[in-house]
Amino acid sequence: MTATEITADLVRDLLQQQHPDLAGLPIREVAGGWGNQMWRLGDELAVRMQRMDPTPQPQLKERRWLPVLAPRLPLPVPVPVRYGEPSGRFPKYWTVLTWVPGEPLDRGTISRGTHAADTLADFLRALHAEAPADAPIAADRGAHPRECTSGFEKFLGAVALDGMEDDVRAVWDDAVAARARESPPVWVHGDLHPANVVVSEGTLSGIVDFGDLSAGDPAWDLAAAWVVLPAGTAARFFESYARADEPAIRRARGLAAMKSLFLILLGQNGEQGLPGGKPHWGPAGRAALDRVLKGL
Repeated sequence: MTATEITADLVRDLLQQQHPDLAGLPIREVAGGWGNQMWRLGDELAVRMQRMDPTPQPQLKERRWLPVLAPRLPLPVPVPVRYGEPSGRFPKYWTVLTWVPGEPLDRGTISRGTHAADTLADFLRALHAEAPADAPIAADRGAHPRECTSGFEKFLGAVALDGMEDDVRAVWDDAVAARARESPPVWVHGDLHPANVVVSEGTLSGIVDFGDLSAGDPAWDLAAAWVVLPAGTAARFFESYARADEPAIRRARGLAAMKSLFLILLGQNGEQGLPGGKPHWGPAGRAALDRVLKGL
């Protein structure tokens, strides 16, 4: 099943088969998405269709844990309310979730930087509680930067940086050298970047896509101080968060550099018309990398 086969008619047919009381609601496609395709369902719901994700685990993870975490989080997140199972009509998983109002940051802006920094810090303090023993562990998220060096090198070698390679590598090497976290792992979103942060009225208003949720190092989320927030607000964010020691900030800055390279790479791929490319992510990635290198 390819992405082009996921249509509004298919979504409606699946709802009619498995959740007929929802099948009469208006359905409209949501721009973006790669691993999953999103469709608005009426005004308050959305349908998340497994598309390019090779396994159903991200959706199954959201089904299991978002209802547990959502009540204690200070920003809206998508909460699963109905489950769609594989069938002859569509052999993959799909989920009906609550809709998070607003606009993804990759298509919007933050004009109230201080408010956004405080809001993100409040959200992450609430999320970063000690994870239970049965929390998922991600193979490529939540670990110390030294465990991700191959990914960093891959991204660094694939993007054009106009002579900034040594500066980026210095940030990464500093993160690798930073002391590892010694406390128990906490809940980590793992994939905070402009497409997964919702904004309205110039500030953060929601967080989406918890497919990489896992127990790990909060530095993976603290990287959002540079990847998500506007220039000049990282210091305010860490002051408000109030839990990050100096090694954690160093790890976070290195991870922010790697995430920025990833955004730039997908931007390049989009410009070349390659699958999964996001042309508008390139400028966002370069702006984030500039904030990382300047320490803003």
